[in-house]
Amino acid sequence: MAAKAKAVKVAAPKLSWKRDFQRNWPVYVLFLPAFLYTLVLNYTPLVGLLMAFENYSPARGLFGSQWVGFQNFIDLFTGEEFFRALKNTVIISTLKCTIGFIMPIGFALVLSLVRNKKFKRITQTFSYMPNFIAAVVVVALVQNFLSDHGAITMLLAKFGLPVQNWLANPDVPVFWVIYLVMGIWQGLGWGSIMYVSAIATVSGDLHEAAAIDGATRMQRLFKITLPCIRPMIVMMFVIGVGVNFIAGFDTILLMYMPSTYEVADTLYTYTYRMAFAAGASNYGLSTASGLFQSIVATTLLVGSNAISRKMGESSLF
Repeated sequence: MAAKAKAVKVAAPKLSWKRDFQRNWPVYVLFLPAFLYTLVLNYTPLVGLLMAFENYSPARGLFGSQWVGFQNFIDLFTGEEFFRALKNTVIISTLKCTIGFIMPIGFALVLSLVRNKKFKRITQTFSYMPNFIAAVVVVALVQNFLSDHGAITMLLAKFGLPVQNWLANPDVPVFWVIYLVMGIWQGLGWGSIMYVSAIATVSGDLHEAAAIDGATRMQRLFKITLPCIRPMIVMMFVIGVGVNFIAGFDTILLMYMPSTYEVADTLYTYTYRMAFAAGASNYGLSTASGLFQSIVATTLLVGSNAISRKMGESSLF
């Protein structure tokens, strides 16, 4: 009777940090610029969060200003404008996470059905271009098209809508629709890049087998393509939930005006106005607002990732 061979588990020798550095110093040298960049630009500014707990004065500095504890947060949460900004942020972020999130996926799926490769490449190229246009230019175009005598305003007048400056209209949901459509136009092609790449990795054998069994192109789209790119969709959604809470600070800041604060003011623009309003700058309150946004965005990111992992889908981390 043959004796059973027992596997001998040999422990790997521990490598000291000093010896590891001697052997891999080129890797550490390559890593050093990225480490310093992250440390200086991402972690060092976190010291400024102390302003959220101070009555900050530029003359006294960060460590000389009066410490007020959580008073800035109390003033933030009890302010009437804060809840208005929070409501608008939630609504705009929800629109971006639903309609704005679905549109690039639909565009990528439509491109996957196009057989003419030349037409497909041209369409992709033109769809990417708006993403590289500066926000100032995009807002200027929107302002011209939607002004009293703008092209879109004149077109809408043909359908019986009033001639007006649509960006100055405070009615719900005019500003939200304008912002959403502008965001979709600018980010449709760029947002579809990841999905187009994921669709390209789907095995052609699956489509051929389904076609032989008599499945139509639309059936193959929903039964094969979508399930195969589901992990990518989940990952992008998890990322978008946290990022979209910012709700387009730059474009909204350029587009809105006092007449539309009621529907356009978000937490980010509210924070900006609190920090840089002429004669009434409140750096402590604005820092408290920014810290609150970061906590909420991080909570949403972690929460959506946990829900995704619990439902059996792929997760980001």
